[in-house]
Amino acid sequence: MMPLKNNLQTKTGWEIIETSFNADQLSTTGSNFMIGNGYLGYRGTPAEWTAEQYVACIISDTYDAALEGWRELCNAPNGLFTALSLDGQALSLFEGQTHGYQRTLDMQHGRYQRSQTWESPSGGRIEIEVEKFASLANVHLLVMRYAFRPAQAALVQVTTGIDGKVWELNGEHFKNYQCFTQDGLIGVETTTREQNIQMDVVEGLKILGAEPQRTENVQTADSIFRRMSFALAAGQEVSLEKTVAIYTSNDGPAPRSQAAADVQDALKTNYETLKEVHQQRWAKIWQTADIKIAGHLEDQTITRFNLYQSIIATPRHADLPIGARGLSCQVYQGAAFWDQELFNLPMFLYTDPPIARSILKYRYDTLDGARQKARRLGYYGAFYAWTSGKTGEELFPDHFFTDVISGRKVRNHFNDWQIHISPDIVYAVWQYYLATGDWDFIVDYGAEIVFEVAQFLVSHVYFKKDKGRYEFIRLLGPDEYHENVDNDAFTNHMAQFALEKALTIDALIQRKAPEKREALLSCLGLDAKDIQNWQEIADLIYLPQPDAETRLVEQFDGYFKLEDARPEELRQRLVHPDEYWGWPNGVAVETQVLKQADVLQLFAVLNKFPADVIRANFDYYEPRTEHGSSLSPSVHSQMAGKAGYQQMAYSYFKQGATIDLYNASKKVNSGGSFLGGIHTAACGGTWLMLVQGFAGFTLDEDGIINLSPALPKHWEGLTFHLAVRGNGLEVCLTADSLRLSAEENNTAPLTVKAPGQVISLQPGETQMLPSTV
Repeated sequence: MMPLKNNLQTKTGWEIIETSFNADQLSTTGSNFMIGNGYLGYRGTPAEWTAEQYVACIISDTYDAALEGWRELCNAPNGLFTALSLDGQALSLFEGQTHGYQRTLDMQHGRYQRSQTWESPSGGRIEIEVEKFASLANVHLLVMRYAFRPAQAALVQVTTGIDGKVWELNGEHFKNYQCFTQDGLIGVETTTREQNIQMDVVEGLKILGAEPQRTENVQTADSIFRRMSFALAAGQEVSLEKTVAIYTSNDGPAPRSQAAADVQDALKTNYETLKEVHQQRWAKIWQTADIKIAGHLEDQTITRFNLYQSIIATPRHADLPIGARGLSCQVYQGAAFWDQELFNLPMFLYTDPPIARSILKYRYDTLDGARQKARRLGYYGAFYAWTSGKTGEELFPDHFFTDVISGRKVRNHFNDWQIHISPDIVYAVWQYYLATGDWDFIVDYGAEIVFEVAQFLVSHVYFKKDKGRYEFIRLLGPDEYHENVDNDAFTNHMAQFALEKALTIDALIQRKAPEKREALLSCLGLDAKDIQNWQEIADLIYLPQPDAETRLVEQFDGYFKLEDARPEELRQRLVHPDEYWGWPNGVAVETQVLKQADVLQLFAVLNKFPADVIRANFDYYEPRTEHGSSLSPSVHSQMAGKAGYQQMAYSYFKQGATIDLYNASKKVNSGGSFLGGIHTAACGGTWLMLVQGFAGFTLDEDGIINLSPALPKHWEGLTFHLAVRGNGLEVCLTADSLRLSAEENNTAPLTVKAPGQVISLQPGETQMLPSTV
């Protein structure tokens, strides 16, 4: 096996193997070893652990307010709980001695595995092997096999069932627990406090190898367990095969009956068959999602880790958001940020377009929430929530951080000043259309999104008569340390982009579907004057430009007048290590130190700035960036590559791709708030660094695939798949060659612009080209 960091290893690049237990990393490793399928995320914790060790099974589409008022996804009762005692002593990773310990995440097949030999304080030994997966064949199912073998004749007691005492980050969500038995199954039914969402967790069990001497059901107010005793000979193995189904009333009218039926159906087949069907689904996903790195097994492993986490965080069963922490915990409430469109979406856009469509359809479904937010703040059109749940209403409180010195809550304006979320969504809609050619989506959903965002921008913008231009004021850009700024470069440029695409889409619909255009404009109350407003603002909006001499783009009005400090200087000014650096009185506010990429984020999104501008701004902003966000490294990696700094691009790749696996971000707390869990934007950013960064992939307005590769010197090759307008392309890069293979079932040729030439690839055709001019 090849060693990685933090006592991790890999064999093939498809697995993460932990060979020693670290009690100080419970939160991190629980996230890193998790299983999931987009409907649920089950943390990678040992079966005997409880809420105290951050066990969680987060369920999508269960947004509900806790007692403290936070509306977030709910953590289901733990149906896989299994605790073992050997001759009266409880197996534990914290007591006794553990030999041969191994915890494995099999990313290729979506499986968690654990094996160890435990020696009790009195000297008894028992081997256990555990395997579990969150089924992709039926997203409501969790399946686990728990096998044990004593080294000597022993009495083994097993308590297994459904533990209703769950880890809640912001307070209790459930009421009215009811434990029940039904035809050999056990279950817990509960209801959420705010929305009265009914949740049913039902468990079925097979016992192989030996019959228990005694079995009894044990109930508490919120939990139900089976307690079994086995008198076993030395080496005698018992295997428990548990199947758990979870349904809520948001899934249908009879969640208990449906959960019970699913478990009964699963029990009629065997464990290996359930696993095989699940693994076939994973194999199909990896056909297009996998990225192969030749010559560096560590980088291959961390790449697949991020791709895997992206996949399991993304709902496949419904049009729901990708949470900023996926389904790894309740941090950030299971809500979508602008991360979803700019960091998570591109991977699916070019590997699994139906999922990309679903992500954007979610934004259409939440238009009413965006409209309500705009009206509440005195605007019109669609002002999308900074943190968006099922309905699109704003989930984040206005006071999020706490002043750790005074204990007072800090007022933030993420919700009302960070307006770029709306044009970011327009950008994503347009990228989806370019990549897929899905005109029906534009007509049925996309145009309404884009037009309503354009109207919001009209209602928000100010005309400066003395300057003869439109400006956006009182903003919060991607750099969240500086609030209440005017003419943030990223925001203004993205706003113009959104207005221009509103005009483009309007012209397209007028030409291709005039009746639908008329109906849509009538429905939205728009007329020719509104379209003229879009054009006028797009023409006259103030767009911060590169300085003629320095080539620098000022991040916002007055930025260059702030104190020119560096992040390391500000760390010395902190009174408390957990202070929040941002607005209104953090150490960064009056300085040029920024939290994360802002102007560089603009360059990463809009491909309209020349190389000398990118390099000048990278040189300026990079040393002033604190990287207090998981979004920042992937942007810096891409921009370092475009600036010609290949080693720095690789260094940022390692930083961004290991934020979770190596716990590379030390910022688990900020401003007194817990920020753990999987950083899904960093996972999506890994795909961006590889495909758009090192491979130099872009897609132009005509659907031409552009590639300008610059691989890290120690990589032997990079291979990935692209789906463009219904046609597939495999790209295989080495230091000096570029192999392009069009799929045989393509329906049209693909045009590729590579270094020094433009080629057309017919269906099934492969061409070899040089990777450099």
